Parts: sequence; C-alpha cells; structure tokens
Amino acid sequence: MITISIDAMGGDHGASVVIPALMTVATRRTDIRFIIYGHEDIVRPELDKFPKLAAISEFVHCEVAVKMDDKPSQALRHGRWKSSMWKAIEAVKSGAADACISAGNTGALMAMAKFCLRTMATIDRPAIAAIWPNVRGESVVLDVGATIGADAHQLIDFAILGTGMARSIFGITRPTVGLLNVGVEEIKGQEEVKEAGRMLREADMAFMEYRGFVEGDDIGKGIVDVVVTEGFSGNIALKTAEGTVRQIAGYLKAAMSRTLMARIGYFFAKGAFDLLREKMDVSRSNGGVFLGLNGIVVKSHGGADSTGFAAAVELGYDMIRNRLLDRIEADLDLFHARNPHKPETKRSVVETGEEG
Repeated sequence: MITISIDAMGGDHGASVVIPALMTVATRRTDIRFIIYGHEDIVRPELDKFPKLAAISEFVHCEVAVKMDDKPSQALRHGRWKSSMWKAIEAVKSGAADACISAGNTGALMAMAKFCLRTMATIDRPAIAAIWPNVRGESVVLDVGATIGADAHQLIDFAILGTGMARSIFGITRPTVGLLNVGVEEIKGQEEVKEAGRMLREADMAFMEYRGFVEGDDIGKGIVDVVVTEGFSGNIALKTAEGTVRQIAGYLKAAMSRTLMARIGYFFAKGAFDLLREKMDVSRSNGGVFLGLNGIVVKSHGGADSTGFAAAVELGYDMIRNRLLDRIEADLDLFHARNPHKPETKRSVVETGEEG
C-alpha cells in the first residue's frame, strides 16, 4: 500500500476540489490510502459524500490553515507543528506517509518542507520540477521557482535531480539533458551556465546524456528530456507557457464561433479540436515536484480543479512506485564519487523573497 498525506485546506477551492480528486484517484489505484489533514467543519462534510474514500482514509483535524497570501516566515511562525500543511509534510518525515500533496501557498510549502525534511546531504538548494508537454511527449523542466539564481554546481545538482525524475517517471535509462540559455553556442550565456555545461560534458555520466545548451523554443520541441535552469527564468518560462496556452484557446474559441461557416467547420473537425484541447489542458500536467529533499512533496496549482489535483496526486503515486528518491540518491553518489572536489557552498534559506 502507498500512503499519501493531503493538505486539504490549500488552494483556491480547498476541500471541495481536493476530496473529489482523491475519490477519482482511489477508483484508479487500489493500492492507495490517504491521511487527510484539515479543519473538521470544512473537510468532514465533503468526505462524508464519498464513503468509499472515507473507508481508506484517516482524517486528522487541524485548527490552523496556511493562507494563500501568508509570507513564508509568517507560515512558519504560526503554522509550524499545528497547521494542515505542516502536519501533511511531517507525516512524510515520520514515515506515516510516502508523499505529501498540497495546493497551498508555494513559498510557505517550500519553506516548511525544507525546514521539516531538510535537503539531501549533497544538495545545497532544492528545486521545483514540472512535467512539460511537448510535441514529442513530455519533458522535465527545473527549477521553476524554488531558487532564484544558481551557481554552476547547483545547476549540476538540478540536472542530476531532473534526470532521476525523468528516469523514474518516463522510464528512460539515459535521459538527455540541456541547459536553458540565450543561445546554443558555447560562448553565449552567463558564466555559471557555461561552467555548468563544461562540467557536465567532462563528467560524461552513464545515467545522463548531456546535449549542450537549449533555447526557450526548444522546450516545446522536446529537444531534450530534462531542461535545467534557475528558478527566476524557469518560473517566467512556465507562466509564459501557461498564459500562451490560454491565449491560443481564447483565439480558437472566438474564431470558431465568429460565423455560421466557422461553427459548421468546427462540427466536422470536433474530434481534432478535442484532441488539441486535451493536449493543451494544463491540468493534465499539474504538479510541481520539490526535488532535493529527504521526502517527496508535490505542489498542485492553487487554482486546479479536481482533475488537476488528481493529476498531482497520481504524480506523487508514480514517483513512490518508481522509487524516485532511491534513483536520485544513487545518481548523486555516482556523480560525487567521480567528481569529489566540489567546493563547499553556503547553505542558504529557500528563495522565497525574504530571509527568515
């Protein structure tokens, strides 16, 4: 059995989205159970609607819920030890749960996860990894918002973390890796990126194939399985892609309803448009994975519907089933055994816009 802890109070919709999503997952996965954390007055009425889900779940009442606009430092001060978010993360640390899923405040979730679970021994900073649809299938992109700025060694850490995730989720023996840059030429880009590229090329690791630099438009082409960048540019790329999807969907909807002939044409091409809608549905790829921690934490988009939250839960399930942490630890051990002279870097706070 796989046990997943759930922060039922997070996100724009809270338990009204979370609980139906868990029921959806439970119908697909017979080897799953949940520990659900939240306020009883809010969560219990939703849970009572699904007796089958309640039968495979443990509910834990929590008086405190982290607000979506709380600063990370506020969340830590007021929610540590007692909020639904903290309790869900703590369940992973104690071994009561195999993974934690929350749609709550990203900065607070990262700060609490890093404080509670700590980073792996050789990791300086964690990263948020996203599964990114492309014309060839899917790729892993990281970091998309956890760490603002990264030196060469941290970018290499991200490459190893992303490779482990690609091997676990996609079943690829030797994923291809690219560093996001302003051009593919070796002379372009920041010194940190160029240095990371040189080190990855010289390392020549058996568990990854380094392909060099990639540009922003290469992400959608699926040029590589893992795209590595720091959190500032990664988050901008992610939000830009999501906005572009909504923009294109709006254009198509307006065009298809403009004239009678357009509506007739849509009727005959409905199958193709349904396939396009499915490909462009961001909820199918919902779930940012916190990598580099001693435990699995998945952040669902705050505005996700039940389909999107279910996708985040199943992403956590797949990573547990495919032993993601074991793969990452093995890859890190292999890399550092062959490259033992990594300099010590300052262990810093999570980049959440403030110290503390």
